[in-house]
Amino acid sequence: MMRFVRFTVNGREAEVGVDEREMLLDTLRDRLGLTSVKRGCEVGECGACTVLLNGIAIDSCLYLTIWAEGAAIVTCEGLQSSSGALTSVQQAFVDEAAIQCGFCTPGIIMSATEIVDSGKRYTREEIRKLISGHLCRCTGYQKIVDAVERAVDEHAALAEQALAQKAPAER
Repeated sequence: MMRFVRFTVNGREAEVGVDEREMLLDTLRDRLGLTSVKRGCEVGECGACTVLLNGIAIDSCLYLTIWAEGAAIVTCEGLQSSSGALTSVQQAFVDEAAIQCGFCTPGIIMSATEIVDSGKRYTREEIRKLISGHLCRCTGYQKIVDAVERAVDEHAALAEQALAQKAPAER
């Protein structure tokens, strides 16, 4: 049975007619052309299809499109600014050489974005656990963990700097 679903993708309103059994992965990739959302294992094991749904990283291969009614979805295409500037997470992946074939990269970047946006500091071991739902066949995980750690540290440093610049009465 077909249903129309409305949601926001990368800041734009979308309304799509879908079969009630259609996965969000298929809607984003095949209907909306968002190719950063990769089809990997299709059982929630590899993380290649990870997107942010209302700020939370999910495996879109396990999430029915009809469940996304009214949601705000962000894919890797939605992270880049209108000027083309990379986010701190994307830049950290470049700087740390955490990319090889790139198949897993968009999904890991989406999870890393959720991690950074939490505003918390994490140890390397905690970062390893937080990205454990992602499989990478090329780089090994050292450089990926380095990139996520760098982005977390840079975000925390900027937040601390902004707090320090506020007048004592504003704190």
